[in-house]
Amino acid sequence: MNRKKFIKKGLLGMGTIMTVPTLISSCSNENNEKGITDSNSCIVSPTETAGPFPNKTPADLVRENIVGNRTGVPLLINFKIQNANDNCAVLPNVLVDIWHCDAKGNYSEYNNQLDGDFTSENFLRGRQRTDTNGNVSFISVFPGWYPGRTPHIHVEVKSNTGSSLLITQVSWDINVSNAVYATNGYKGNADTNNSNDGIVSNGNLADSLTGNITSGYTLTKVIKVRA
Repeated sequence: MNRKKFIKKGLLGMGTIMTVPTLISSCSNENNEKGITDSNSCIVSPTETAGPFPNKTPADLVRENIVGNRTGVPLLINFKIQNANDNCAVLPNVLVDIWHCDAKGNYSEYNNQLDGDFTSENFLRGRQRTDTNGNVSFISVFPGWYPGRTPHIHVEVKSNTGSSLLITQVSWDINVSNAVYATNGYKGNADTNNSNDGIVSNGNLADSLTGNITSGYTLTKVIKVRA
């Protein structure tokens, strides 16, 4: 099954209909066709901490649908990986690992979470290998939050042999979070936002986060590494 059919099927299985968008980058039209950005904007994405709950066995989590047994507003996550050592040409065949908390702020694979022990579960974690255009997609649900942190998604990009190229975190406009967190299953507005979070670098935001609480959201982000 090809990627678009898989994603559409996965989203329909979650009870929503969402159009799979074309990934957005900051390139000009001509350079977009080549997967290259303007050299002035070819800067490596911010490095962030992996946090206390990274994937324990990412090689066992190769999948596009990372929802598991969690519920929440649907979220389609699209990343494009570019190589800052090659004028930001797209980077195929590298590994992208992601992980984030559930609607209540819990991470799988770890104990002492807000709602107990989740060491035997692996929801909201996954790995994909970039395609020939440097793209990966994950089907998920909108992350919740936990005290002291702005809502975010953890991302690690690795070479095709598994060497870490970049660990970062992606956040987004808090107004979108507030709309989601007013729905059932979430716990109201986060106590921390991008302006007073002590970890996420200034403005390491999604390039685009579109949608609504009924049909779900689509997040896109270009991540630049040195490979």
